[in-house]
Amino acid sequence: MNNPERVTLNATIPDESAGQRLDQVLAELFDSYSRARLQKWVKEGCVTLNGSLCSKPREKVHGGESVVIEAELESETAVVAQDIPLDVIFEDEHLLIVNKPAGMVVHPAAGNPDGTLQNALLHYDPALAAIPRSGLVHRIDKDTSGLLMVARTLTAHNHLVERLQQHDIEREYQAITMGVMVSGGTVETPIGRHPVDRLKMAVTERGKEAITHYRVEERFRAHTHIKVQLETGRTHQIRVHMAHLRFPLVGDPVYGGRIRIPAESSEQMIETLRGFRRQALHAARLGLEHPETGELLSWEAPLPADMAQLIQVLCEDAEQHREQSR
Repeated sequence: MNNPERVTLNATIPDESAGQRLDQVLAELFDSYSRARLQKWVKEGCVTLNGSLCSKPREKVHGGESVVIEAELESETAVVAQDIPLDVIFEDEHLLIVNKPAGMVVHPAAGNPDGTLQNALLHYDPALAAIPRSGLVHRIDKDTSGLLMVARTLTAHNHLVERLQQHDIEREYQAITMGVMVSGGTVETPIGRHPVDRLKMAVTERGKEAITHYRVEERFRAHTHIKVQLETGRTHQIRVHMAHLRFPLVGDPVYGGRIRIPAESSEQMIETLRGFRRQALHAARLGLEHPETGELLSWEAPLPADMAQLIQVLCEDAEQHREQSR
């Protein structure tokens, strides 16, 4: 960019982050910005802790420090534009709403250098190179389908990030759990890195606040269709919280455990459950205040074919056994 915009970010480092590297903590606090960009800002002297300049990304934090970043926002050129189809369900000059398919990674990372939603967005709108993470202000897992919002201006980006932090954006998911839930409820247990397996998240006292609301849509013989609303947005939050309740999501390769197949299931039922190889989770509804007009908007994305088929098979199985018991 010829005239890079200035960005000012501030936060308080959580006590539970004590002992972690500065760049790791910054990546968690300001996850709309790439770790590489945050490391660059540290090295350039754009970051202060309690008013003192920091220049080493590997510096350890103590927890409780006030961190301030004042930097110029330049285009990130590491992510290349790729001609990948996008399901855009809304757009104007400020905002994009995209329906991401299961199997697509949101940001490039180790093991997924390209073919991501970010690569696709840069091809769809090259001007997004000037916005942090090409406008993506939140993310969902690779094998979770559904709605994501993308800011097309820095003003919109800052507004949406702030609304997320204030829990002012409605995010509703649909999921299918193993086990039959008696009723809905709320889970309020902190989530952090698993103490042993660093690739997993877990409910832990040293984690960050995480609040998940859920309600029952339909019960089957050994499964439940639920709707879930996020109040916070921790990594793997729904998957971890449902597993914590002993109702893990169908197909979840990390938190799901063994497949549960009820007795006297049909071949179709068995094949469907065994063949569902991703977490049965879909970001179905997104509601927000438009960053420019203030208008309240919402969007819905129908269930993808694999989840719709799974629910149909579970319904047929339940109905078949109801008839047999009459």
